[in-house]
Parts: sequence; C-alpha cells; structure tokens
Amino acid sequence: MIHPWILTLIFCFATIVAFSQSRHRDNDNSLEGVPFKERIVVGGGLGLQFGSQIDVISVSPMIGYKLTQKLMAGSSVTYRYTKYKYFNPSIKLTDYGVSPFVRYTIFNGIFLQAEYEHLSYEFPESATTTTRKGYNSFMAGGGFVQPIGNKAAFYLLALYNFSYQSVNPGEYSPYPNPLILRGGITFGF
Repeated sequence: MIHPWILTLIFCFATIVAFSQSRHRDNDNSLEGVPFKERIVVGGGLGLQFGSQIDVISVSPMIGYKLTQKLMAGSSVTYRYTKYKYFNPSIKLTDYGVSPFVRYTIFNGIFLQAEYEHLSYEFPESATTTTRKGYNSFMAGGGFVQPIGNKAAFYLLALYNFSYQSVNPGEYSPYPNPLILRGGITFGF
C-alpha cells in the first residue's frame, strides 16, 4: 500500500502540473487580474440521520481557491457525532478529519475531483469501551454544480474510495462501501 504522504505529494504535484498546463494552453481560463477575494470559494455539507438505533450529525465546511476558471484546490474539515442507541446506556462517539482536494471543471458545471482524506474514526468495542483509529483514503470521482443565485451553487459529488478495504463481521469502518455520495452548497465571493 502507498504511504499517505506519498499520495499527498503526488496529489499536490498533479495540481501544480494541471495548473501550469491549463495556464499556458487556454487564456480564456485565466483569472489574471481577478482579486484574491473573488477567487475564494466556501461552503460545505451538513448531514443528519435520526433513527431508533443510531443518530448521526455531520458537518463538513470547505474552502477552496480558484487557480483558474476551471481548476480549484482546497480543503474540507469533517466533524461527525454518532450516538449508538442500541447500547444501554447509549454510546456517543466523534469523528474528525481533513481532506485536501483538487477539482477540475470539464464542461458546464460537470467536474472531476480527487482528494486525500485523513479521518480519526471512533467506534464501539463493547457497551462501555470505544477505540479510535486513523483512516487514510484516496478518493476520486465527479460531480455537478448547479448555480442557485449570483454567488451560490448546489453541488452533488460521487467519489470512489480507492483505499477502501472490506471489513469482517463485528469490525467497524468509517465507510460501509467504497462509493461515497455528497451534496452541499458553495458560495463564491
């Protein structure tokens, strides 16, 4: 398996190469003269799940910087609170992580995205004990951005987790399968 730091270096190098190639190939893609503030994109996602056995609240703010009209690099932070109610008393867990990403728009709001995620994941070992593990994932996929105003947009994203490993019964993983679906809102200033 490739070490996470090597994946991060490859990821950063690919961003720089894509940026420099797009800059020289395509002048209408340039953001030359556009103020720094107008290149910043913020947003993120919010997840809520309430049920008889489990409650989950997830918050994922994101910030990005437009390198060109088509290429954006940024990072998101994830915080997830989980309450397992099938234990008595219930168990409350927290997960947190960071995900640098690069996004390239290929046509009218359709984009490709690659990201590296480090997630500190807490899971129950028994009714009274929990364990925390770090998970590193390299994910890539595509999505769609739909403007919902002058500076805001809604996005849907499907990523494939290339680092996914299936777990045996009784084991826990932050992802039940390698496909990850996300949605949210972004704001460009």
